[in-house]
Amino acid sequence: MPQIPSSDRADSRIKCNSPDSINTRAWHIYGQRQLARGYTPPVPDRLGWTPWDGVGPGVEALGDVTGRLVLDIGSGAGHHAVHLARAHGARVTGIELAPTQHKRAVSAHTNVDGVEFIQADVTEYLTGTEPFDAAYAIGTLAFIDPHRSLPALRDGLCPGAPLILSLLHTDLHGRGPSTEVAPREQMILLRDDPPLRTQMWVLAPQLWEDLLTEYGFRVETIDLLPHPDESAMVVQQLIRARRLPDRPPHVTSGPRGAQAPAAHAAVGVGAILLSEQGILLGRHRLGTLELPGGSVEAGESFEDAVVRELAEETGLVARAEDVGLLGTLVDHVAGVLRVTVGAVVHPWQGQPTTQPDESIGGWEWHPLDRLPEDLFVCSAQILTAWQPDLPIDHPSAYFTAFASVRETAR
Repeated sequence: MPQIPSSDRADSRIKCNSPDSINTRAWHIYGQRQLARGYTPPVPDRLGWTPWDGVGPGVEALGDVTGRLVLDIGSGAGHHAVHLARAHGARVTGIELAPTQHKRAVSAHTNVDGVEFIQADVTEYLTGTEPFDAAYAIGTLAFIDPHRSLPALRDGLCPGAPLILSLLHTDLHGRGPSTEVAPREQMILLRDDPPLRTQMWVLAPQLWEDLLTEYGFRVETIDLLPHPDESAMVVQQLIRARRLPDRPPHVTSGPRGAQAPAAHAAVGVGAILLSEQGILLGRHRLGTLELPGGSVEAGESFEDAVVRELAEETGLVARAEDVGLLGTLVDHVAGVLRVTVGAVVHPWQGQPTTQPDESIGGWEWHPLDRLPEDLFVCSAQILTAWQPDLPIDHPSAYFTAFASVRETAR
């Protein structure tokens, strides 16, 4: 007999012990036992979402299903599917992975108008079928990894279709739901047979809502349905969700022509740093005194431009979240539209020093009541936009405060 490499044996054990294989085996044995017992649950008079009669809503949770294609996920013996077809005129497909469970359905409900039973994995089946108008799972979807089932259901449902899920919330032992997307062991209890070990995703309502939202559903309600016997700890949760409409395709944009637009505007930033000694100003090589700042580069936010210019010109370090934008100043210089965005920075780290190859240096702190002459126009405009009562004369510019500044001022 050929030897199986140890790595292959390990892979085989992992595959055999995966949640999918454990659950498939459990439901196959369950169906086998029920076939041997000859038990078929009666077709109900009312669609129920829990094992307890009369608890929770009925078919109204699905809406009007007359003539609509409805998917019963994990249809088991098929009694719910038959009820929807006979009592409400739905066209129901009951899908079941376990062959023995599928056999129970087809042997008990052959040739029922409006019902078909399929033995398949629901996630694989939905890749090649017509989209359904509604889908539901009574206690069954928790046996499938939601990262596998929910995207398949999104693709297998029509936009706007309801998805109704009945799921375990608290088990018979009082163990509540998990806050992480991971399966855990739960037992299927049978009256006369040993319990069957399964792996279930028993998740908190908020986690189910997050997952459904992630995969293209809108959650409408989540109800917790306790056992009618107050001494019993088991609780079911009923989730009513709806498949969101498909997003419209992205529209495209394009240039007016092949040539680049002619430059006709300049955009820059200027930063106010206020310490106990006053405002930080540096001397430009052309003679003016200026706030730290400069031109905004392509693809850069105003905050990022302030942080970059501050580091390049002064060596000071700040974060984008430390930058408070004041607003825009708009004026014209020699036929060029100039837009300057003023900002206040606090806090920062380091001491300002002249940086090599920069056009501004000699950084000093200047008291607000003794500001120097020869302020650069843009710096002067920013300072008076910040504090309008500062005694500074400069050419006018149109100032528009950002919303955050206006809100702060109220």
